[in-house]
Amino acid sequence: MMNSAQHVQVEARPESFSFDPARSALIVVDMQNGFVSKNGYLDRAGFDISESRNTLENCRRLVAATRPAGIRTVYLQMGWHEDLHDAGSSDGGMYHKSVALRFMRKQRQNDRSALIRGTWDYAIVDELAPQPGDYVVPKTRLSGFFETNLDSILRGTDIRTLIFVGVATNICVEATIRDALYRDFLCLVVEDATNATGPAYVKDATLFNVETILGWVTNTDALCRALAAKTAPARNGVSP
Repeated sequence: MMNSAQHVQVEARPESFSFDPARSALIVVDMQNGFVSKNGYLDRAGFDISESRNTLENCRRLVAATRPAGIRTVYLQMGWHEDLHDAGSSDGGMYHKSVALRFMRKQRQNDRSALIRGTWDYAIVDELAPQPGDYVVPKTRLSGFFETNLDSILRGTDIRTLIFVGVATNICVEATIRDALYRDFLCLVVEDATNATGPAYVKDATLFNVETILGWVTNTDALCRALAAKTAPARNGVSP
């Protein structure tokens, strides 16, 4: 990647990655109570969310580190209206394969809250609450680009690099990265700020796909170090 005075260079795989913070966005994927909080729908459905706390803490660190560097924050938020008119037809793929929709059908008598707009499940976790100037993009499918205004927001703010954190690594994160690549965005995944749904090898598979085909992979410490070095105040008139 080309470097310049405006760029930040971060340790990454398969090689170091250089990007301009002013033309970059942190894409926070589906960090909602339903996915990562105790008593969220994934927890209620019996999925292991034990790694979610570590993921959440790393996401919090990165939001705190990227905002001062001029990197925009974009939240993706998965869910549907209560009547499910935007969830797909009963003979379609989402109806049959969405974990949340299947969970609600199974629990119809006592649980119709999984990722329904306006519910606690749907809300972004308090620790990552959007701030003025952030963008929140509601979505109804795995990819953040599917029938949303995400592409318009990114192009309208002259964004070229997307830094991905959130859940699930192997589902909505990867789906959005693939669509981002097709639109010629540069994609950087922060591996320890994402969490997969399923066994460990599914996350490994996504990270392999990213570093060999779809983009670059780094970690929270490496990115925070690179941003801190860039934003540190000059000493004796000399930039770090």
